[in-house]
Amino acid sequence: MKLIIQIPCYNEEETLSETINDIPEKIDGIDEIEILVVNDGSTDTTTQVARELKVNYIVEFPKNLGLARAFDAGLKNCVKYGADIIVNLDADNQYCAEDIPKLIKPLLENKADIVIGARPIEKIKNFSPVKKILQKLGSYVMKKISGADILDAPSGFRAFSRYAAKRINIFDNYTYTMESIIQAQRKGLSIVSVPIRVNENDFARPSRLIKNNFQYIFRSAKTMIRFFIIYHPFRFFASLAAFFFILGFGIGLRFLYFYFLGDGAGHIQSLILCGLLITVSFQTALLAIIADLMGINRKLIEDVQIKVQNIKNGK
Repeated sequence: MKLIIQIPCYNEEETLSETINDIPEKIDGIDEIEILVVNDGSTDTTTQVARELKVNYIVEFPKNLGLARAFDAGLKNCVKYGADIIVNLDADNQYCAEDIPKLIKPLLENKADIVIGARPIEKIKNFSPVKKILQKLGSYVMKKISGADILDAPSGFRAFSRYAAKRINIFDNYTYTMESIIQAQRKGLSIVSVPIRVNENDFARPSRLIKNNFQYIFRSAKTMIRFFIIYHPFRFFASLAAFFFILGFGIGLRFLYFYFLGDGAGHIQSLILCGLLITVSFQTALLAIIADLMGINRKLIEDVQIKVQNIKNGK
């Protein structure tokens, strides 16, 4: 059983060494432990530090492409290098690497395809009260959208089976945390959460992904809506079609009411608006069907992609 720990990095020369040194050298049930560093266009000595630490693999981007792209490249390369289990670990040493055995245990016992480490949000001193509320709210909304019982949706400390990693495709350029959860549920992958610890002393560095709470709310809301449209296209467009139809039908009833009272001529604009809304409803319903067909086509393409990966990797 081979475990590869992937570490996306962007200018992490100060914390990378401590992060890697905290990784356990032996884990029960694991025969090989390897480390893969994804250098996301760092302008410091991150790559040099990784080489000095003698990590097994280094993936380098010529420029900064963002955390989501680094995470996706890490997954694909871990599969390429024969990983049976993949752990994603942030390079800022936020997460306690000593909890990796606890994180991968459900995978070793075949009880899950993906495991997400749940941080003790309430006990993290470096999180402001507002951030704690936003973290909980984000997890609650994600739980409602995806149907997955996730305690800490934004957590980047997660483990994937090889089977799951081959089926995750990240499209978003901002973050992978929410999209991977929605994808997993849509593809029938089981997800569980396990409690993990954080390193409080190494938690003070400001987030490079989120500049302020307003940006976090705006981008998270936009991302969730986008993912809902991508992965639930029929439901989204069918709901819009139903809304326009009900609105148009109601306005049409209003026109008929006045028409039978003998005042129809004075409400002809209601009849026009009724026709317009019902037409829009019909067109939106057609979009729902087309979007559903496109979703089926995407699933077929993903199946082909997995088969191509298997041929390339010899598995």
